[in-house]
Amino acid sequence: MKHKLRNCILATALTGAGIHFLNQTVNRTACMKEILSYQIGQYYNWKQGNIYYTKSGNGSPLLLIHDLHPASSSYEWKKMMIKLEKNHTVYTIDLLGCGRSDKPNITYTNFLYVQLLNSFIKEVIGERTDVVATGNSASFTLMACNMEKNLYRRIILINPQSLEECKQIPTKKNIMFKHVIDCPIIGTFIYNTHFNELNIHLLFQERYYYKKQVISTKMEDAYFESAHIGNGAGRYLYSSMISHYTNIDISHVLNKIENPIFIIGSRERKHSVSIVDSYTKRNKKIETTYVSNSRYLPQLETPDKLDGILTMFI
Repeated sequence: MKHKLRNCILATALTGAGIHFLNQTVNRTACMKEILSYQIGQYYNWKQGNIYYTKSGNGSPLLLIHDLHPASSSYEWKKMMIKLEKNHTVYTIDLLGCGRSDKPNITYTNFLYVQLLNSFIKEVIGERTDVVATGNSASFTLMACNMEKNLYRRIILINPQSLEECKQIPTKKNIMFKHVIDCPIIGTFIYNTHFNELNIHLLFQERYYYKKQVISTKMEDAYFESAHIGNGAGRYLYSSMISHYTNIDISHVLNKIENPIFIIGSRERKHSVSIVDSYTKRNKKIETTYVSNSRYLPQLETPDKLDGILTMFI
């Protein structure tokens, strides 16, 4: 009996050590190319952690916010910054839990990002700002504007999350799964399995891009790297997102916001028209337009077209 117990303990220890070794190998491999170091930025010492940001150009302030996703970062705006900084002082940030910013072991909520956004504008930018936000970052951008409208001039949303998705709330099953993902070894292993190179490639092919032939391997590598900076600490944001802690029902604030709101949808994105219509039904003043030949991230796939639209709005 003691012999079997000893063998069981030994096997468990070896399995744990093997998984830990695999985790370290994945994280080290993902960050070897150091793609995200292409531009030297600064750090804003926020109460929940250091926030990486860049500042370039001259003119009225413009803050670019990437999609809220564990693999996303301000690298999303790489192609657009060169265009926009000709007429604006362009700021980009890596949201808490993403890219080069800190990835603390906390529950990431919508209100957390509301506080981050308002604090960043007040303490770093220091004046009313135009904001462009992508995808899942749309909801907390609108909530932040609703809370402190004087910090904002115009809000431009690119392919915002559907209002129905925003309403999803944590369930007991979600919370249980969150606890598993947050665990050091097995949670990191599950996270690394989900955010491997193949799945990042599929993410670009099936969700991000419309034309698969223009997908850049370097861009995929940048997302792979972003997901693994911090030795798997991106799992804390991932567990919070899949548990719906980053969601909030924004239906009730859409018609309260007096700041100009513009929505840019991609024609090739599934349900794009119906999602945009659901926003305009709640606020008739929202202006909308569409960009063709792109899916979720036109700033990567069709930057020239998006630049023309943003120039029109701001």
